[in-house]
Amino acid sequence: MTSPAPVGARTLGRDGLTVSALGLGCMGMSQMYGAADRGESIATIHRALDLGVTFLDTSDVYGDGHNEELVGEAIAGRRDEVQLATKFSLSHNDRGGMDIDGRPENVRARAEASLRRLRVDVIDLYYQHRVDPRVPIEDTVGAMAELVQEGKVRYLGLSEASATSIRRAAAVHPIAALQSEWSLWTRDLEAEVLGVAREQSIGIVPFSPLGRGFLTGAIRSPEDFAEDDWRRGHPRFTGEAFAANLRLVDAVRAMAEGKECTPGQLTLAWVLAQGDDVVPIPGTKRRSYLEENVGAAAVELSDDDLARLGEIAPPGVAQGGRYVDSSYAYGDSPEQVA
Repeated sequence: MTSPAPVGARTLGRDGLTVSALGLGCMGMSQMYGAADRGESIATIHRALDLGVTFLDTSDVYGDGHNEELVGEAIAGRRDEVQLATKFSLSHNDRGGMDIDGRPENVRARAEASLRRLRVDVIDLYYQHRVDPRVPIEDTVGAMAELVQEGKVRYLGLSEASATSIRRAAAVHPIAALQSEWSLWTRDLEAEVLGVAREQSIGIVPFSPLGRGFLTGAIRSPEDFAEDDWRRGHPRFTGEAFAANLRLVDAVRAMAEGKECTPGQLTLAWVLAQGDDVVPIPGTKRRSYLEENVGAAAVELSDDDLARLGEIAPPGVAQGGRYVDSSYAYGDSPEQVA
């Protein structure tokens, strides 16, 4: 395994949001991946800052506010070291799903609540978590821009937005970052959205760059998931798809052995190599995994290495959808009424 090395810095967007080249996704500290461990989660955030991983990612929906409170507690006294990103627009409903609310009045209310939970005066990067299919994105981003003017938010972002939505949003206010899933087994972004984001000088923040942990090679059977781990019901981790996708993991593992790094480090190195405007945010709630992830910054990939990985994992290689509900990604909003 390659040891932690300085992760460096990268810039998102045309207005100069400088962040660590590798971020930390904090969602799993509050939901989705088994029981939460407050002490280890806070220790992981502190260790991240010590290692130069200063770009922290959360959302008001993670743990229904718990995650923002946790992050706020962890960064107390170290706020100046952190580039803090959070999101709004999603909420859990009583049907077991998610509601999306991009109304301007909701933008302000959710931002104020996030500021309180995070215990900060300003959010560095504020994302619309999903595009509201009922509210023109111009209205939503217009309300977000007011928060910038008031000094409550520094930069704006979108998450899982379509190419059309990105162009329309950027016409209202500069968008610093697009957060979307991107990894060796999820390359949908490359078909259209990536090019449009770069056309608008928008940085890319890949979530799940380790394939929801699968590409680390640590998961060999569906039984490796805890009973309360949401991946047990994910399309890529069930039935025939699991076995098919495991072949991809094995190919990555074999190449990683030759590079004297872990499969996860090789996978992250590939994402980092996709451009200086790319800042992956692998999520973890444990210091050991964090340190392994940081080691990816020291893995050097040649053109031949990148070509080989492209052969191992071409677009569309993964079996199974990204979500049970395919409409959850690359959202569009209605046209604005003149």
